[in-house]
Amino acid sequence: MPRSCKRKSSAPPSPSRVKSFSDSRSGKAKTKDGVRIDLFNKYANNGIIDPDGIMVLCKDLEMEHTDVRMLLLAWKLKAAKLGYFTQDEWQKGLKTCKVDSLSSLKKAVSELGKEVKEPSQLEDFHSFAFRYHLTEEKQKYIDIETICELLNLVLRSQFCLQVDSLIEYLKVQSDYKVINLDQWVNFLRFCREHFAESLTMLALL
Repeated sequence: MPRSCKRKSSAPPSPSRVKSFSDSRSGKAKTKDGVRIDLFNKYANNGIIDPDGIMVLCKDLEMEHTDVRMLLLAWKLKAAKLGYFTQDEWQKGLKTCKVDSLSSLKKAVSELGKEVKEPSQLEDFHSFAFRYHLTEEKQKYIDIETICELLNLVLRSQFCLQVDSLIEYLKVQSDYKVINLDQWVNFLRFCREHFAESLTMLALL
């Protein structure tokens, strides 16, 4: 009779091998976090990226500090204070954007404009832009000059004619010296409604 063939059972992996695999995986995660921290430290001063650090960052990203992409980056980092990024904001924001190097940050920043093409994202960014420019404690209003600059930054790329009309009105009117958040939100509604009307008029021609 032929000898019976028994399958040899494989031994379970040793605890040391399991631990080694786990450590290697956590090591990779730590390496990415470490790179983000190193990148943060490149621009930080006393544990925070301040306006001077922002200027260096802009130079490395090859853009002006007034570029809307810097405001978009602040939005993605959920930055709380105008012109400043904390390490926690930086770490969490870059992780959300899957950024772990300067080159990947450049790419991510260049893509942010596409993200706000989506209506709900634009609404969120639009509201953030107003709150981000409240620089004083308990401040609820922003002056007309700054509002006009923000309209150009936040909405002009999608609602050029509507923004021009709003800015022209705001500069000549004398009833309002400052704008609150509700009014700012209504500016977006105005742009959308009049943009839709413009498309309807074009369709009828």
